Amino acid sequence: MKRLEGKSALITGAARGIGRGFAEAFVAEGATVAISDINLDAASETAACIGDAAYPVQIDVGDQGSIDAAIACVVSNAGKLDILVNNAALFDAAETVDITRASYDKLYTVNVAGTLFTMQAAAQQMIKQGHGGKIINMASQAGRRGEALVLVYCSTKAAVISMTQSAGLNLIKHGINVNAIAPGVVNGDHWLHVDEMFAKLEKKAPGQKKAEVEACVPAGRFAVPKDLAPMAVFLASADSDYVVSQTYNVDGGQWLS
Repeated sequence: MKRLEGKSALITGAARGIGRGFAEAFVAEGATVAISDINLDAASETAACIGDAAYPVQIDVGDQGSIDAAIACVVSNAGKLDILVNNAALFDAAETVDITRASYDKLYTVNVAGTLFTMQAAAQQMIKQGHGGKIINMASQAGRRGEALVLVYCSTKAAVISMTQSAGLNLIKHGINVNAIAPGVVNGDHWLHVDEMFAKLEKKAPGQKKAEVEACVPAGRFAVPKDLAPMAVFLASADSDYVVSQTYNVDGGQWLS
């Protein structure tokens, strides 16, 4: 039997990258998956590529009405919500003296408030259903330590780790397991954006920062979404029923704990 047979999942930021990789893995394990993204066209394209078990849902995790509508859409389509993956996030980098309130507000709205209130809405639905559920928050190795040019992003991911601990301790009484995954560096469009930022801030040639970071990964390479997907499947399945409030490093050895 497939590990997620008959389960209904919602994955935010699932039109591409890690979220898409998780969606593909969940469908392969028998789940029905809402490909949830702020870009509905991209979500629709991804859902069509994955197949009939995937369907698009628009969500702006910075807007409570959009979060509530997305949860309602999942329940309408699948009849229930069993699994949430809080994957949507934004990145920015700057010298500490150059951080703007606009950047701070934008990252905290999506990475922290978005994670919290999407988790809350999913938990409310799961409690209403009365059968428990699984919530997976996406943290980062950046939440384990500070980085000189990444103060705001690092702090948002540290907040995700802390929220995962607190929510997990509170929600397990309802049979809802809350855990997180902390990736290291994951190849994809995101890192093109990151590399461009560091090229400007550190006066490096395009691609230099990415090469330097990759050289520091003990496993010898960047991750790809399929490296993270088995952990997501584990945390979404019954195999993790006794796992509560944990953040798992899937980073090729970049952080030891």
